[in-house]
Order: sequence, then structure tokens, then C-alpha cells
Amino acid sequence: MAKNELQGSLDLLVLKTLAQMGELHGYGIVLHIQRASDELLSVEEGSLYPALHRMEQSGWIRAGWKMTESNRKARYYRLTAAGRKQLLEAEQGFEQLVKGIRAVLRYA
Repeated sequence: MAKNELQGSLDLLVLKTLAQMGELHGYGIVLHIQRASDELLSVEEGSLYPALHRMEQSGWIRAGWKMTESNRKARYYRLTAAGRKQLLEAEQGFEQLVKGIRAVLRYA
């Protein structure tokens, strides 16, 4: 897969997580992806935080500082209207990618 497709997959996972779970901090996003995938997927901080920054710059998410349940300051992220639109496009693109891969795998 090309790098932009992998990057797009991370965007899809993060946007979907925020759509499902609401406002979360980075570690909460990582935990949700890991749990929701039955521990099959893990997101490294070195990939997540640059992606969050890029998505914030694109207007797909907004961020703000809040206190966590353990009374620590953390940056929380939430989906914007533009992010919901991007999520829909990313889901459609992913479905097309999967359809193409399945077609190749069935070809004999």
C-alpha cells in the first residue's frame, strides 16, 4: 500500500473513533482503536500525534485542554462538521479499496 493510503487508514480510524466515542484525548483514541479491533491494531504515539495535528490543521477535528479523570491536563479532540464529511468520504474510499483487493484475491 502507498504511504498516503496507510495515512488515510489512520485518519479513518481516528475520525471513526471520535464519531463513535465523542471527545477523547490521544491515549483514549489509542485505547479505543486497540479494544475495538480486538487488539489487532495498535497506533503508535509517533504516528498518532502528527496525524491529529494534521487533521486539526485540515479542520476535521478541534482540540482543547481539559482535565482527565485522574486530574491531569490533556488535550481532548472532537470531530467537526468537516470531519464528519471527511469520515464519510474516507469510509467510501476504504470500501472501494477493500472491494478492489477482494477482486484481486479472487482472480485466479
